[in-house]
Amino acid sequence: MSETSNPGFTPRIFSGIQPSGGLTLGNYLGALKRFAALQGDQAETVYCIVDLHAMTVWQDPEALRNRTREAAAAFMASGVDPVKSILFNQSQVSAHAEMAWLFNTVARVGWMYRMTQFKDKAGKNSENVSLGLLAYPALMAADILTYQATAVPVGEDQKQHLELTRDVAAKFNHDYGVNHFPITEPLIEGAATRVMSLRDGSKKMSKSDPSDASRINLTDNADAIAQKIRKARTDADPLPGNMEGLKDRPEARNLINIYAALADETPDQVLARFEGQGFGAFKPALAEVAVATLAPITRKMGEFMDDPAEIDRILGQGAIRADEIASPILERTKDIMGLLRTRP
Repeated sequence: MSETSNPGFTPRIFSGIQPSGGLTLGNYLGALKRFAALQGDQAETVYCIVDLHAMTVWQDPEALRNRTREAAAAFMASGVDPVKSILFNQSQVSAHAEMAWLFNTVARVGWMYRMTQFKDKAGKNSENVSLGLLAYPALMAADILTYQATAVPVGEDQKQHLELTRDVAAKFNHDYGVNHFPITEPLIEGAATRVMSLRDGSKKMSKSDPSDASRINLTDNADAIAQKIRKARTDADPLPGNMEGLKDRPEARNLINIYAALADETPDQVLARFEGQGFGAFKPALAEVAVATLAPITRKMGEFMDDPAEIDRILGQGAIRADEIASPILERTKDIMGLLRTRP
């Protein structure tokens, strides 16, 4: 992130995940691990469990509460410190919903219909999906801009939504002749920002895949992790010395990327070590690295989940801190738009 990309704004990173349950290795490598690594002195970090987004489809109320706690446990087990960062669930800070409505008046309907994720999720049933699913990107823009976030770590699949956030900020600033919202920068980096299925290297690893063998869950024990890696789809060819040699080998490329991300190495460094070897040698090494990394996270998640009252306390404190940033920005937005305030 360039420190001069949004001059005049406090460097602030915002990101979040849905409490959809069944968090996987893809969530860890593509999001949670990166969130923890971004904590530091260069930018304030604000992390959110976006439970309002989850409601674009029907949710069982008690299950939603439990999955929200589970997501918070995963954040903290992955290294997100609720003292160094702000960690909260979206619905506890009303500025998100209020700002989303204001942005509904700024964003254009055509922008929403162009969103690839809306097309994919709505399919041929677009007339019957919730209005919230169509307006989802405006709420995402509100999540980010309510904190005047200067950067957002995103996966490739969310990049289009961030581009819409930038469009909303630019249009608002232009329409009202202000420099109120930053043009938020995407942070897309790392060897495994998009982790693919263990059974099909052309598909993203997902909890919705019918085959549990396609993914590594953050709740899997060491034996399950090792077995899934051992049975992961590969090919019979030996490993090359660089990533160019894996151009047409998606399953092999995926496993190399996973190893590199878990070990904090580059894919080419991994290939240099395993060049000429087959997956009979590589898979046990990958399983060892995966178990060493994920087993402590699974254990810590369990410990957090054993104390739901403490999770609730942490999320409540985070919401107070988040609101202290969000409320003044929301009120200034209302002033700019001409909304009358008469309450003291």
